[in-house]
Amino acid sequence: MKYIKELKDPTLSREIVKQIKKISKKKIRLMEVCGTHTTSIFRNGIRGVLPDSISLISGPGCPVCVTSQNEIDSFIALAGTDNVIVATFGDLIRVPGSQSSLEHERAKARRIHVVSSPVDALDIAKQNPDKKVVFLGVGFETTAPAIAGSIILARDLKIKNYFVYSAHKLVPPALTALMETNNAQIDGFMLPGHVSMITGVKAYVRFFDQYKIPCVVAGFEAVDMLCAVFMLVKQIETDSPNLENAYKRAVGFRGNEKAQEILHNVFKTVDATWRGIGTIPQSGLKLKDEFECFDAEKKFDIKTIFAKEPESCCCGEILTGAKIPPECALYKKVCTPINPVGPCMVSTEGSCAAYFRYYLC
Repeated sequence: MKYIKELKDPTLSREIVKQIKKISKKKIRLMEVCGTHTTSIFRNGIRGVLPDSISLISGPGCPVCVTSQNEIDSFIALAGTDNVIVATFGDLIRVPGSQSSLEHERAKARRIHVVSSPVDALDIAKQNPDKKVVFLGVGFETTAPAIAGSIILARDLKIKNYFVYSAHKLVPPALTALMETNNAQIDGFMLPGHVSMITGVKAYVRFFDQYKIPCVVAGFEAVDMLCAVFMLVKQIETDSPNLENAYKRAVGFRGNEKAQEILHNVFKTVDATWRGIGTIPQSGLKLKDEFECFDAEKKFDIKTIFAKEPESCCCGEILTGAKIPPECALYKKVCTPINPVGPCMVSTEGSCAAYFRYYLC
């Protein structure tokens, strides 16, 4: 792949770190919103080369992690419904609900399939016309267009046993919620690369205009992230906040307009509940009325009670940057990747899982 060597070049990385140290004076907290950034930061040892004055904190960028406990319990209830096959992305299967998990339900011989795309779920529906197949739609703007496309395809092919439970979330409203939380201690945002490929930089203009906080869209290689940190530090040190793009090889200002069109044709924006944050206005996606025949929430009578997050679990505070995983009383003692208490320890993009794998303390 063109440029891949440059993006991993240790000499170039060291030079960028040198420039960061040269201009960095203030004590600052930068939030990486994307869960893939969190993992890449650890894998590339980014924290270890930055000045002690710069703290990188993880945000609500792991789609499985921000899925509410009520939604997890609804997924589990669906898996226990007669004549239903549940299809899901892999990270979701081990997330604990109030009483069970999809993994435990599968051990009880419930039909739960891990798939790599919604088209795989659609194929399962075609192969099992006597069953109702429900795809669990969890994710951000990155995965939502593909799921919208699968619904359009199901309509065009007249597949009537395919359904989607949409628990999708939108990133820009979450940024606003973070800024409105009490004692928000965020000096700048490293904005998500994958999401921005769909939305474009334009999705953050209203947010930036309102809060004037430094924002930089970042890629995922070492040089990408160090460049983003340098740009953020420079904005902060010169008191010149801006909305910048450090991932121009993949992200444009307008984004993927075809994907946006498909998304908006199928979904409508609604208020949504985020784990650790609460209800954020117009931050979720549900199927429009013309596609309600594919809406699992309307097709099935899903009976769940209001579910609290696991006792003593700090996933909510970790997702908002109020705490880091080692500050949770359960971390490494009760909560481990083998026996997760909260979703942040389950997903490969979860902060707790990343800390457990890479952090020595």
